[in-house]
Amino acid sequence: MHLPRSRTIFRWIHILFAIPIIGYIYSPFGQIPNYAPITRFVFVPVIVLSGLWMWKGHVVRRLLSKTPPQKAVRRDSYDAGGINK
Repeated sequence: MHLPRSRTIFRWIHILFAIPIIGYIYSPFGQIPNYAPITRFVFVPVIVLSGLWMWKGHVVRRLLSKTPPQKAVRRDSYDAGGINK
């Protein structure tokens, strides 16, 4: 899956699972016990995990990848442009 597509999917999951939490916050006090377990054990963890993935997913992908990380090539300022060649 391409990164922009997965980013869009995680963003929509994050938004859609936030809607029931808004309803939970603004619902009448007598109905809160009906929604508390599903909000606490489903909606909040999904929002937290999708938010963390959108924030630090690149680190997790790098740690789980099978290819070694590429080392950055350092070019000194005196070596740039072929001055000392």
